[in-house]
Amino acid sequence: MRSLADVQPSIALGALDGRYRSAVAPLVDHLSEAALNRRRVHVEVEWLIHLTDAGVVPGVRSLTADEQAALRQVVEDFGAEDIAELADIERETVHDVKAVEYYLKRRLDTIVGSDSDGLGELIHFGCTSEDINNTSYALMVRGALEQVWLPKARTLVEQIAAMARDLREIPMLSRTHGQAATPTTLGKELAVLAHRLDRQLRRLSQQDYLAKMSGATGTFGAHAAALPDVDWPQVSRAFVEDRLGLTWNPLTTQIESHDWQAELYADVARFNRVLHNLCTDVWSYISLGYFAQVRGQGTVGSSTMPHKVNPIRFENAEANLEVSNALLDVLASTLVTSRLQRDLTDSSMQRNIGTAFGHSLLAIDNAARGLAGLDAVPATMAADLDANWEVLGEPIQSAMRALGAQGVPGMDKPYERLKELTRGRRINGEDLAEFVKGLGLPSDVEARFLEMTPRSYVGLAPRLVDYLDVSSPS
Repeated sequence: MRSLADVQPSIALGALDGRYRSAVAPLVDHLSEAALNRRRVHVEVEWLIHLTDAGVVPGVRSLTADEQAALRQVVEDFGAEDIAELADIERETVHDVKAVEYYLKRRLDTIVGSDSDGLGELIHFGCTSEDINNTSYALMVRGALEQVWLPKARTLVEQIAAMARDLREIPMLSRTHGQAATPTTLGKELAVLAHRLDRQLRRLSQQDYLAKMSGATGTFGAHAAALPDVDWPQVSRAFVEDRLGLTWNPLTTQIESHDWQAELYADVARFNRVLHNLCTDVWSYISLGYFAQVRGQGTVGSSTMPHKVNPIRFENAEANLEVSNALLDVLASTLVTSRLQRDLTDSSMQRNIGTAFGHSLLAIDNAARGLAGLDAVPATMAADLDANWEVLGEPIQSAMRALGAQGVPGMDKPYERLKELTRGRRINGEDLAEFVKGLGLPSDVEARFLEMTPRSYVGLAPRLVDYLDVSSPS
């Protein structure tokens, strides 16, 4: 049998780079290995410009505006040839960050010419690899979250919120513990999920992205030894905050502690879990017939049963959310621990960030497509309500309790009387009306309950949708 590993172009091992590539492709610009190298080049360029602009090293000239622009253009133009060149250098150095340093020195020679020697020594000056990596990952994760994941997630939440508002008046039988319970509206139940999801997005929008630039063990040891008169913490802080737009962490070991990453991944995972809850609920509503799935002609629901339209978008989303959370959870738990001043587990672990976000993004895409293919079926919900008049036992006994507390005679043991009527058996509207007439209720209360039906007993559910404060995505 021919080896598929030898087929060209290369076949993707994972589903994200194969079957689902189109849904997750935007993340490649932020969380791929090539994106990591591009960010490393970016950080090294900005560090060189920062050091020369600040006049940190006596006797070293500043880069001209044209030279700075040319160096920044190296980052902008970073592509296939640069990726290949870096790979060639890394085969010699067997060190990815050192390869970036040598790659950038070549570019500096081209840009600056014979004057590059002194400037070239300021590339990676005072840095440990983790200075470059932690700043790069902070920029990468921020870009992936703010430019790709959050916009997709916000669009999905707004889609759910719009459905909630449209369906706010549609009465629906609730099910608690799988049993018929106090009616609600379909829109109110969707509003609950939209509200929960939006809360996580608000948390994520306030995320801090911490970074350090302080040398081999976070002490500025090499910096201070080489140039003891420089205020290195201030130089570092200005670089991290003003040049990169990140939050400076002054107290670290060789690595930035990654606590902010753990916090972020926990919030994304929580969003995923709420979305998983939405998918399982909508799947159940489809099973009950409360939603009909709308398909174009010619699409296949089942390979053998022509009548079926399977809720595959929601099932696909569930699976991808579970894979995403497995990765996010291990990232959050592992990255906060580093042996003494440094070990390398975080380096391998962080290479899975893109996969974790990819499966979440794919799930968001599937959920959105699934929701877009649904039509509510009020008639089915109404039939369910009409078959469960016993749910009106709750408001009747509650009214009797209130009347009894006010001293109205004959209102004793309301819960027990309604339990005897409703528990373990079905009743219809006539049964309930006969029972209500025999309770001795005040005439206005009796009239109210004789008019009440399971369809009308939705409390304030439609009005509660107004509390949903989900703004349209920008």
